[in-house]
Amino acid sequence: MKSGKVITAALSGCLAVSLILAPAALAADNSQAAPGTDQAQAAASSDQINEIMQYLEQYNVEGIDQDTLIRGAIDGMVNTLNDPYSQYFSKDEAAAFSHAVDLEYVGIGIRMVYTAKELYIEEVVPGSPAEQAGLKRGDTILKINGVKIQDTKGDELTGTAGTKVSLLVSRKGVLKSFRVKRSEMASTSVTSKMLGQKIAYISIGGFTQNADEEFTTALDKMRSGGMKSLVLDLRDNTGGYMDSAYNIASKFMDKGIMMYTSDQSGTLTPVTITEGSKIGVPVVVLTNEYTASASEALTGALHDNKLATVVGTRSFGKARIQSLIPVSGGAELKLTTQKYLTPSKEDFNHIGLNPDIEVQGKTAQLITALQIAGLNKITASGDNHILDVNGSPFAGNVGLIKQGNTVYASSRVLAALLESEVSWDAKNKKVLVTSGTGKVSGFALASKEALSQNNETFIDVKAFQQKFPSLVWSYNAAQNQLKLSVK
Repeated sequence: MKSGKVITAALSGCLAVSLILAPAALAADNSQAAPGTDQAQAAASSDQINEIMQYLEQYNVEGIDQDTLIRGAIDGMVNTLNDPYSQYFSKDEAAAFSHAVDLEYVGIGIRMVYTAKELYIEEVVPGSPAEQAGLKRGDTILKINGVKIQDTKGDELTGTAGTKVSLLVSRKGVLKSFRVKRSEMASTSVTSKMLGQKIAYISIGGFTQNADEEFTTALDKMRSGGMKSLVLDLRDNTGGYMDSAYNIASKFMDKGIMMYTSDQSGTLTPVTITEGSKIGVPVVVLTNEYTASASEALTGALHDNKLATVVGTRSFGKARIQSLIPVSGGAELKLTTQKYLTPSKEDFNHIGLNPDIEVQGKTAQLITALQIAGLNKITASGDNHILDVNGSPFAGNVGLIKQGNTVYASSRVLAALLESEVSWDAKNKKVLVTSGTGKVSGFALASKEALSQNNETFIDVKAFQQKFPSLVWSYNAAQNQLKLSVK
């Protein structure tokens, strides 16, 4: 299993996708040779390909399947581009790709997380077959269709709508069996909620064709609720339709440059917003290593136009745009036709965008963003699977570990709550927490004030409180829940 891998069951996100409609010149007549191509040379090349195909058909001792041969030739041409984002789709593959970009899938409606030792449910989609069957966030999946998780990839949750999948889960140490019917689902790309002090939180999971409309609805709702600041979560958003990203950007700025694009000519062309609207409140954008493509375009636009502070980790690094070009027979060619740069003309392809404030760890990132947005009173509760912030569910956890009578929590979460920084002293095997005033406190592995597991560190909460008395904590043994706050 790959540690830290986040999977949405049956929602195989298209990693790093920015899509636009086919350029008019290509879509209008793709049977003609490309501009500037010598017609005679093109005809000769076509004749040569046909000649090779005839020889293969007539003389290959094993025989050939013409459809397979043609597909191989097409894939071979596309692969010579050495571009991981260009791809040929058959009619069925094109339909499947479109469904994936629009977050449409067949599954049971759960979001899972792999760790080094287990697979657990981080989120259950409201109204989904999983919710109806009784699955809950925090459930640890032990078997799928009778097969141990160690011997599966989690793909068994996908399949044909109407069929069922069997799950064996552990819930607070109690084994439970579920049989869940797979169903056709369409995930909402935008979710929102309001926290105390009128801090709005909006998450965009992907730039579907309707994401801009969903975002507008969510933003209007937050404004009606008296929104004073906004946390925009673009973590794990691997892209989608650039038009949706553009329309969402226009909800933050009335006018300005969203990005620059260039084609084969290399000429930079500004993509401008002229009839947008000002957001009018402070904005914090959350990013991570899976923030890619169209979501990077939006991040760059808000950052470079000084509309947002970016918190999290470096983004994926895909500054290229693909066009979906119709091909005969209902097929499509996804071809890289443009590259784009941020408004400050930064080409971050294969590099990624750096956040203004780097924070590791999903929960620590969220806490830091909410603090910057103005949320003064934060209570984080949960265990090693789930997280509630001020009573509202979020993706993440508090990193709870219980050993004997000692309760440990994620060092990143504890440091974030105290608005401090955490680091690792490899020589002395200590977790170091540096407060805003510069005071450094150490927690050693040798004294068991700290633990190190799966490349993460955890601190004895009682020991942490002794050095940081403003921490308030409680542990519910019956529910195995840890609550953390700052007085």
